[in-house]
Amino acid sequence: MDGEPLHRVYATLLEAFGAQDWWPAQTAFEVMIGAILTQNTAWTNVERALERLQARVPLSAEAILGLDPAELADALRPSGYFNVKSRRVRGFCEAYLEAGGFEGSDALATPELRAWLLAIKGIGPETADDILLYAFHRPVFVVDAYTRRLFERLGLLAGGETYEHIRRAFEEALGPDVPMLKEYHALIVSQGKEVCRTRPLCGRCALRRDCPAASPSPSDLPVSERSSQGLRRGTTASEESQ
Repeated sequence: MDGEPLHRVYATLLEAFGAQDWWPAQTAFEVMIGAILTQNTAWTNVERALERLQARVPLSAEAILGLDPAELADALRPSGYFNVKSRRVRGFCEAYLEAGGFEGSDALATPELRAWLLAIKGIGPETADDILLYAFHRPVFVVDAYTRRLFERLGLLAGGETYEHIRRAFEEALGPDVPMLKEYHALIVSQGKEVCRTRPLCGRCALRRDCPAASPSPSDLPVSERSSQGLRRGTTASEESQ
C-alpha cells in the first residue's frame, strides 16, 4: 500500500477534526480494561461501567480479582453483556498478574506481547491492538469497522481483506510513528461516527473531493440540476442552505 495517500488522509482528517488525544484513561491498566469493555458498546457506556467499578475498588488487577464475581458483573452492567465481560476481565487480570503485571508484560517484544494478548480468552485482534497501541505504546495500526468502511469508500481497500492483511499494509506504509498511529485511529473513529456513517453525510466530509464513493453536494452540480434536485425533494433553496 502506498503511504502517500494514507498520509494525505491523515493530514486532512487532522485539519478537519483537530487532535483527539486518545485514549481517555488515567493509567495503562485502565486502558486495558476499557479496551475489553468497549467491545460491542459505546464508549459512554464504558465510562459508566468504569465509574461504577472504581466506586467499589481501586482499578487494579488484584482488587478486581478480590471482588465477588457477581459484584463485578453488576459493576460492569452499563457496558452490556456484563456477565461475559466480567469473565473476560477476570481472565485478563489473572493472565496479567501471572505475566508479572505491567513490567513483566511490557518486557516482551511486540510480536510476543501481541501473541500473549491474543491467547487470553475474549481478546481478539482489535482489542489486542488497542491495548498494544494505547497502553504499551507499540507501533501497531488498529483496524476496526470504521477503517474498512472509510478506506473501501476511498478506493484504498478493495473489500474482503483480512484484519492482518490490512494491519500489516498500513503499518508498513505509515511507519513506526506511535503518536501518529494513535491519532490516526482516533481520527478514523471520529470520521466514522460523525461523517462516514452507514448512510454517509458526504456534504460534511473533508475527504469528499478525493472519494470515489462520495455523492455530489449541491454546490458541485450545475444550477439546473441543483434546482431540479430541490424540487424533487420538495425543499426550498433556503432550506437547502440550512
